[in-house]
Amino acid sequence: TTPGSSEPVTRRAGEEHLQPEPVRPRQPAVQVVGRVHQAEVNHDDTAPMTAMMSECHLDQQLQLVTADTSEKTDPTLYPGKYRVIKGIISPVGDAYRKKGLIPAHHRVIMAELATKNSHWVEVDTWESLQKEWVETVKVLRPGRKRKWAEQNQNSSPKKPQAFKPTGVPRVKLLCGADLLESFSVPNLWKIEDITQIVANYGLICITRAGSDAQKFIYESDVLWRYQSNIHLVDEWITNDISSTKIRRALRRGQSIRYLVPDLVQEYIEKHDLYSSESEDRNVGVILAPLQRNIAEAKHNSSMA
Repeated sequence: TTPGSSEPVTRRAGEEHLQPEPVRPRQPAVQVVGRVHQAEVNHDDTAPMTAMMSECHLDQQLQLVTADTSEKTDPTLYPGKYRVIKGIISPVGDAYRKKGLIPAHHRVIMAELATKNSHWVEVDTWESLQKEWVETVKVLRPGRKRKWAEQNQNSSPKKPQAFKPTGVPRVKLLCGADLLESFSVPNLWKIEDITQIVANYGLICITRAGSDAQKFIYESDVLWRYQSNIHLVDEWITNDISSTKIRRALRRGQSIRYLVPDLVQEYIEKHDLYSSESEDRNVGVILAPLQRNIAEAKHNSSMA
């Protein structure tokens, strides 16, 4: 159950240090969304403030890692401060052009199969259906927020919610440390987009072994300026499973049983999705954000 409720809080092994706190009328509640990108504060401060956290995985080859990351932001994430009520996964569109990226409709179906039995993680298909690559900050903007708010109000019986937020929830971008560090890759992100994301929405970053997210924040002027809006979640029980390793196993004919949900494994095998041929998809093609940002930089330079 969510922190502050009268019901006992369910915790995973290693989370015994988290203690539930009583609900206080003016404390914010958070709605977690797998890849949801915008939010607005409930201005009625006599009621809990609601928010949605969002998860962004740019390539989303296999959905196991995505779903696993979402589950790490369960309602015990910020006891007494946020209430996690929903997670939304948004697979990227085919126009992202990453090497080995299989068609979006397959990735959407696998995401839906992986979250089929989840009571709070859902899949949003809008981004995957766009013909052109869509910047993360654009997926977070107000028009999308209204859609997510409507989805929340019209939740299906399959995804029951114990808590019904008032007003429009606040959205946070949920990501791994690798995405945070990708902010420093030249031409992969626009500095103004990074600023909007961390200043207007905020990040929930899952750390991983070998990464130093705190140091990266310190070394970035933009991230340092808005560090109060970046929440780091330590992964005390590490999980070394990755989509790269799963795809490699499939190419080599090795078993992935217990590494992905059974339904996802069956779908992969039925459609023979990950092979040497699929891994060569988009080989030699420049990644969409690099292509677009480099072209814009050249244009701006010529106009100067």
